[in-house]
Amino acid sequence: MSRDTQTGMGPCALLPQIPFLLLSLLLVPHPIASQTTDTTDPTNNVTAPSPAPGCGAGLDPVYSHLCDLQAVWGVVVEAVASLGFLVAAGLFLGLVAWAMWTCIPLRRRRGVGAAVTTLLLFLVGAGGVLGLTFATVIRLTPQTCPTRVFLFGVLFALCFSALLSRALALLGFAVARGWSEPVAVLGLWAVQVVIATEWLIVVLVRDGLPCAYSQAEFAMLLIYVLVLLAAALLVSLWSLCRTCGTYSYSYGGPGQGRARLQASLLFLTALLSAGIWVVWIALLTRGNPEMGRRPQWDDPVLSVALAANGWVLLLGHALPQLCFLCRGESWMKEGPLDFAGWASPTSGITTLGRDNGTFQSDTQDKRGKW
Repeated sequence: MSRDTQTGMGPCALLPQIPFLLLSLLLVPHPIASQTTDTTDPTNNVTAPSPAPGCGAGLDPVYSHLCDLQAVWGVVVEAVASLGFLVAAGLFLGLVAWAMWTCIPLRRRRGVGAAVTTLLLFLVGAGGVLGLTFATVIRLTPQTCPTRVFLFGVLFALCFSALLSRALALLGFAVARGWSEPVAVLGLWAVQVVIATEWLIVVLVRDGLPCAYSQAEFAMLLIYVLVLLAAALLVSLWSLCRTCGTYSYSYGGPGQGRARLQASLLFLTALLSAGIWVVWIALLTRGNPEMGRRPQWDDPVLSVALAANGWVLLLGHALPQLCFLCRGESWMKEGPLDFAGWASPTSGITTLGRDNGTFQSDTQDKRGKW
């Protein structure tokens, strides 16, 4: 019997132990991370003694995740987010150019300028969400902390307010009809701006505390954003159900098909966004500490959530809505797609025969023809 067989240290004997060895290395907490609590404090950053692989020697360790080849999640997320930001910027500039040169004057088409303005606001929010990924890939500092706290909720509130207003416009509500739609977006968005500003003033200015917060507190700051998301989800579902069960005698099938497609995309965008938010909040508040991954996984979770939700907003609403605006078939005399004035066969409205243009009275038609 050989020496490897006697000691049990041969290559074949080591193979079954490799997964357990890797798992044990991953689960062993870092000496510094084991002392951290649920509170995120940007003043507790530890300066790395040597540059990360792939980064320059003079680079501040705060930015190491942007180029660290070992923490490859930062490089991948930033590549995806940068591409999405460029797409959002291109759509914004293209929509501005289209509105200036193709649809002049907008006042001749009722509701076109309002729809363009609402989509521009949505593109600002979606592009900002993708750009905010840089603030989460960069390590938490006293400079990036206010940016995260303020812009995270404000940008998502702008996007979800636009989704909610578009769903209300599809249902024909007066609060989101015509130029009331972008006004409603700004009104709903301003509430989150006040909430985030008040938090920063109270914590940083009045109390003079560093920007330290627990993950539960960060989630509580976004309660209003969650309310907007839930409202957009419910109203878009209502709009989808109405398009599937509403018929009209005065407005043909192609318009109803476009309305049904638009309502479906709104509901899908809100549903995917809600799923992303449930996952990242669950991981940030419960999953990471129970798995022993705090604070190592906190920034990656936020970064992936921002990049994924930003692309969902672009592909689910921005691109389709731009197609609806640019297609000549979508511009009828009634303006953008809505359900104002649509009637269901079961609505209880009776139409007299004389209101029908093709109706002729037998008495008037046959008078004097005997």
